[in-house]
Amino acid sequence: MSGLARRPAHADVGRARPHEAAALHVTGRALYTDDVALRTPGLLHAHPVASPHAHARVVALDPRPAYDVPGVVRVLTAADVPGVNDAGVKHDEPLFPGEAMFHGHAVAWVLGETLEAARLGAAAVSVSWEPLPSVLTLTEAIAQGSFQGARPRLQRGSVDDGFAASTRVVEGELEMAGQEHFYLETHASLALVEDDGQVFVQCSTQHPTETQEIVAHVLGLDSHQVTVQCLRMGGGFGGKEMQPHGFAAVAALGARLTGRPVRVRLTRQQDMAMTGKRHGFHAVWRAGFDDDGRIQALEATLTADGGWSLDLSEPVLSRALCHVDNAYWIPHLAVAGRIARTHKTSQTAFRGFGGPQGMLVIEDILGRCAPLLGLPAEELRRRNLYVEGQATPYGQPVRHAERLHRAWQQVLDSSDFAARRAAVTAANAGDPHRKRGLAITPVKFGISFNFTAFNQAGALVHVYKDGSVLVNHGGTEMGQGLHTKMLQVAATALGLPIERVRLAPTRTDKVPNTSATAASSGADLNGAAVKDACDQVLARLAPVRERLGEGASWEEVVRAAYLDRVQLWAAGFYRTEGLSWDAAAMRGSPFKYFAYGVAAAEVEVDGFTGAYDVTRVDIVHDVGDSLSPMIDIGQVEGGFVQGMGWLTLEDLRWDQSDGATRGRLATASASTYKIPSLSELPGTMRIALLEQAGEDGVVYGSKAVGEPPLMLAFSVREAIREAVAAFGPAGHVVDLPSPATPEAVWWAVEEARG
Repeated sequence: MSGLARRPAHADVGRARPHEAAALHVTGRALYTDDVALRTPGLLHAHPVASPHAHARVVALDPRPAYDVPGVVRVLTAADVPGVNDAGVKHDEPLFPGEAMFHGHAVAWVLGETLEAARLGAAAVSVSWEPLPSVLTLTEAIAQGSFQGARPRLQRGSVDDGFAASTRVVEGELEMAGQEHFYLETHASLALVEDDGQVFVQCSTQHPTETQEIVAHVLGLDSHQVTVQCLRMGGGFGGKEMQPHGFAAVAALGARLTGRPVRVRLTRQQDMAMTGKRHGFHAVWRAGFDDDGRIQALEATLTADGGWSLDLSEPVLSRALCHVDNAYWIPHLAVAGRIARTHKTSQTAFRGFGGPQGMLVIEDILGRCAPLLGLPAEELRRRNLYVEGQATPYGQPVRHAERLHRAWQQVLDSSDFAARRAAVTAANAGDPHRKRGLAITPVKFGISFNFTAFNQAGALVHVYKDGSVLVNHGGTEMGQGLHTKMLQVAATALGLPIERVRLAPTRTDKVPNTSATAASSGADLNGAAVKDACDQVLARLAPVRERLGEGASWEEVVRAAYLDRVQLWAAGFYRTEGLSWDAAAMRGSPFKYFAYGVAAAEVEVDGFTGAYDVTRVDIVHDVGDSLSPMIDIGQVEGGFVQGMGWLTLEDLRWDQSDGATRGRLATASASTYKIPSLSELPGTMRIALLEQAGEDGVVYGSKAVGEPPLMLAFSVREAIREAVAAFGPAGHVVDLPSPATPEAVWWAVEEARG
């Protein structure tokens, strides 16, 4: 076992600890960006001048009427930008556009002494528009050839040979919706200019370094003149990886022009209408099976709805293609990908980052095809699971495939799957109006950034003369428990009680050039960097301890080291080894490892309304040797429920009429957009972490947990499919929309009955 993975005796990692800020969260004492803003004297508030059209050219913009509104201080327009008028890394996102590309697109911002003054000022700005044609749906974009960005293609073997060897070939089409992040804290930034002209930005961002870079190039500054701090976030889920940069730049520009602190904080409705979401996808596919139900070939085209600009659509699409196999061996495969350009928000990262969309394609195929092949869906899935020695379509060996089979069998056993299957069959035979469904689905999810360069991290560890320890690292805390894990890593590496270690907020002037806290890699990358810094300090202290003797306390050793002029701080660094990726050829080993999981779900569907209850869920998930079991189980729970929301409840709707409100997001509030609540939680939820699953080469043998559990929710969708099928004749094939809302389920039940 590598030194990075080896755990000492009496380690703090592995202990079930609550979130390090849990008490602050539940008592309301935890400070977030906007809390700091509202305590800042002389604060100005920003409000957008938003487009009322899905697509329109700005013919003229006159800010003068806004200055007649009491309390308005400044109107920000493109003419005020001293640097580059762009908020995206692809240089396709003007901060102050001359052409509005979606309904609600901000073309100017008004600064006021109060938020109400800024709002009234924004309403007073005179804008002349030239409406232009708009494309809103994926089907429209495909029909019109409205595409952007790269068109990757993943291929293995010969699909022609695969289909020739197939005894059953099935074709189909699937469209899946996107998803609103609905983090509790909306986008927020606070910018101020210090006495030497330096810009300090507090921002709710998952990627402080990139926020720093965008602010700098908008202001025409170098990065060392801009500092970005992320205190903590009230949720992110990927929605604060790229999207915060423009809001931070608006705040920073306003602060530079006025010399006063500027706050940008979106309302819930603004946040939903103005920021990107999970990409919706459209897929057409053809699949071939042999007599035993084993997949022989898959041919598909996946189209992602990128919205108006690229944002992260290219890597999202790449990951979707790399996960279209999920946990199944497909010997012959050809999958093409493309990105549609539509006049909607620029869709962005969301937990899973394209993986869920790719995996949903193969799970939908197997769910549809099982009745045609005369096999129970769970048996069809089992027969096609990866085994040791096989590789993914892009050429990466599937290591530890036996863990997938162990998790599968553990779920079958612990959930009493066979007996419950018989009970479901009996219950369905006796009730014509309510039907049950039971399904089991696997997850295989690759862990690392698609872009190899992002797989690096830094940390700064300070040991003070009294023996207390302060840690800075490049990751951001958004409620997922990363800081808790880092405290446990540092305490374990230094052999200290966790109370002796404190974490400081993430800042670009402490740890530079950080990667986003994303791709489920936060603990892997930053944990290894923290451990490296701690190991450096311990190596310097070793001669001092040897001189003092093993009986000397930590505090005595530290004090003696200071008097000996021994350096008591260290900068740690980590880069993930063993990665390779050819994006053009779609070949290589882009992932450090695969995280596995299996879930079984049982549901009951009401044939009168299409409403359903998730009565029980059993999960076994692979997190390696857990750094913090309570945190990890919480992530499995939350990820699963969020995935269930995406697949069964959350229904984004845009106005597709030709009227004046075309392109408006119609589900831009909690009253019109349904996320899971207590009433949708499974009646019984049993979660176990896979044992004997340590991962060598990763910090203390752990594995990532942020994204993979979301895909465990496929089990709920497939259980709903089985329940709906029970309303029809034996062997009925259910075409289930995504999301499978109660309304959609009711229509599927009607189709089954007919």
